[in-house]
Amino acid sequence: MPGKKRISRRTVIAGAFVPVTALTAAAKATLTAPQRKTLEAFADRLMPHDEYGPSASEAGAVEYIDRSLSDYLAPEKPAIVKGLAALDAFAGRPFAELSPVEQDQVIAAMEKNTATGFEPDSRTFFLRIRQLTLEGMFGDPFYGGNRAYAGWDLIRYPGPRLAVGPDEQKIGVEIKPFRSSAHGSGHGH
Repeated sequence: MPGKKRISRRTVIAGAFVPVTALTAAAKATLTAPQRKTLEAFADRLMPHDEYGPSASEAGAVEYIDRSLSDYLAPEKPAIVKGLAALDAFAGRPFAELSPVEQDQVIAAMEKNTATGFEPDSRTFFLRIRQLTLEGMFGDPFYGGNRAYAGWDLIRYPGPRLAVGPDEQKIGVEIKPFRSSAHGSGHGH
């Protein structure tokens, strides 16, 4: 049609990958120190440090969440910040200052949706933070979480690979880890 700009296939295909690569390594932290401390305590109760591996914050899950809130999850930041404030309010003092047993009781109340002061409700907030913690724990290290491949080591995921040899395809064979981000080694991982 006259006067219409033609869009190439290359432009359409490249545009399809924008959400996948939206979170850049340059994303900045967005939470205040008290908010981050509350989030770290919450995430560490969901995924605590034990004999199997590091806690969520040690593995970079909180870094992933914080960076995501400054980038592609920016529209969710107000709800997350309100949820963290509601968490501290429901706990009666900063959540991070509670004992592990008290923290677990607060989290259990949130999961059962009996904790008050959350919008729309405590279970929704609990599920969202749990999902983001899992993404930060087990996602590609390029996005700020899964520091030193700790999450992948925990679930014995060897890492992304284009191909494996016949010996690596046998059942019961330990696959040697491939320490690289899906984005390649040029990104500092």
